[in-house]
Amino acid sequence: MRYTPEMLEELNVLCLFNLATTQEGIKVHSNADPDKIAAVSRLHERGLVTQTDGGYLTGLGYDAATQAQDLLTILTSAPATMS
Repeated sequence: MRYTPEMLEELNVLCLFNLATTQEGIKVHSNADPDKIAAVSRLHERGLVTQTDGGYLTGLGYDAATQAQDLLTILTSAPATMS
């Protein structure tokens, strides 16, 4: 199984959240990239964000955003090696 382009956009949106505080959300405006608008809507349908245009992370959303941001950190900081 591979990440689909839609999943990658959802991961990108999850990486926009500031995990240092639960008091800060995001707002995806109607003139934003259509792929980003669709990704936020899907995250809302799955119960990861509170609003169809972003809002705040739910408990599940916080867990998902933490994992997405951790994975991004690993992939961007670890040297690529082939065994």
